[in-house]
Amino acid sequence: MTDDAYLVLLNGTTSTLGVPLAAMADIACLDTPAVRGWLDAQGVTASSPDLRLLPPEETSAIPEGAERLPVPLSDEELSRVRRHAAPQDVAALEEELMAYRSRVEGREALLVRALAAGVPAHRVAELTGEDLTAVKAIALR
Repeated sequence: MTDDAYLVLLNGTTSTLGVPLAAMADIACLDTPAVRGWLDAQGVTASSPDLRLLPPEETSAIPEGAERLPVPLSDEELSRVRRHAAPQDVAALEEELMAYRSRVEGREALLVRALAAGVPAHRVAELTGEDLTAVKAIALR
């Protein structure tokens, strides 16, 4: 797995990989010369339905031969990409996990529910600020 997010051009391929770039049009990297030059070289605009933005954990699924460009994303941008890419029920849980620090009751129950729904332990730790070891311990109970 890579630590980079990627812009990927999937010419005419129906794909559920990542997020359509058009849905994330306000990301800062779109204003960089490298991204603008890459889009020009591909002959597409940021609104092209063939452009997808993939978080690092999905880059291994990029089809061989697909045009791709690693892009820098802030933590907040990467979190938004992951929320957009997640199934609706997981995205709703992630929203709850982001509010975790302000919760007084039901904190552990929320962690258990998120892990049971398939939210990876590292993502739960990232969203809640909990120690990854503590989250993994809850998963083993």
